[in-house]
Amino acid sequence: MRVIGLMSGTSLDAIDAAAADLTLDGDTLVMMPLGSLTVPYSEDLGKALAAALPPAATTMEDVCRLDTRVGQEFAAVAVRADRELCDGRAELIASHGQTVFHWVEEGRVRGTLQIGRPAWIAEATGRPVVSDLRTRDVAAGGQGAPLVSIVDVLWLRGRPGVPVALNLGGIANITVAARDPAAFDTGPANALLDAAVRDLTHGRMDYDTGGALAARGRVDQQLLERLLDEPYYARPAPKTTGKELFHLPYLRAALAGCAPLPAEDVIATLTRLTARTVADAARSVRATEVVASGGGTRNPVLMAMLRTELDGIALRVSDDLGLPSDAKEAYAFAVLGHLTVHGLPGTVPTCTGARRAAVLGSVTPGNRGLCLPQTAPIVPARLRISPRP
Repeated sequence: MRVIGLMSGTSLDAIDAAAADLTLDGDTLVMMPLGSLTVPYSEDLGKALAAALPPAATTMEDVCRLDTRVGQEFAAVAVRADRELCDGRAELIASHGQTVFHWVEEGRVRGTLQIGRPAWIAEATGRPVVSDLRTRDVAAGGQGAPLVSIVDVLWLRGRPGVPVALNLGGIANITVAARDPAAFDTGPANALLDAAVRDLTHGRMDYDTGGALAARGRVDQQLLERLLDEPYYARPAPKTTGKELFHLPYLRAALAGCAPLPAEDVIATLTRLTARTVADAARSVRATEVVASGGGTRNPVLMAMLRTELDGIALRVSDDLGLPSDAKEAYAFAVLGHLTVHGLPGTVPTCTGARRAAVLGSVTPGNRGLCLPQTAPIVPARLRISPRP
């Protein structure tokens, strides 16, 4: 089955699309990556999304407008991905949508909201769409994240030692692909960094390209220690977080207790914060190998700091194992969509904290109605990446 996965993360910068040919071979799910593309949000939509996120106030009118516009832009990307990556032969679209709120109280997730109506995607492509993938796990008592954990577990299962998959998006999360799988958000990756760069450069820059600002700065120990005092880091897994916690006012509150710092020092300190909290999490699960993906892997300063903080734990990128790091989450949602339409669960309860593994999401029919594949008789035990011939 040719499936297109659509994803936009907490960085709010672009929509990623990845196409994969997925087949079940006994207890192995075989994925052949067909390619990926990234399309930035239109400038005004990106700004409107950022302006509506907590702690800002918003209205139901704003939510409706954003929900529609995100759906329309996802639809345009899906049409392009079908044409350019699947020769117009995609059979299914799996859309994560755009997370705008993750409702967490006292360590428990009570709700989650991803916008981008799937009807726009189904109407534009004519294909069925799997969407709203997180809510069912939350309803089953889970964190609704990290949803990519099932893909990480199937993919890395069988590697020696304790392999850990790391995603460096707006928020960093890890999956422990060991005998007793676990997964959780470790803290901010690019969320605070991007917010600081935009603020400190007065909007001239959206992110620290190539880690250039961090490379010119020095880590301020006082600021780093204040940031590391965040209670979230000490909470037990499973746990999840987002921009509801790690946002610009949060950073400004931390800076208020420090002497004035050059912008480069602030960025260097935030980069070290990400490296330190990820490494602390990896050590806490006795990781022997960290396989990184996501936008943060393009920041050489962050990767160098992470390698130092890991102190001997092997660090590599997912490309080394056949899964493109820039599009890994989009490929993962293609897998989740495939599992859903085959009636297969898309979570690992020990990773999300749910009471049970659940079939995820809702299905919006395409132009030809809805005819689901026959339910697969075997739940996949592993994922194999097959190179394209």
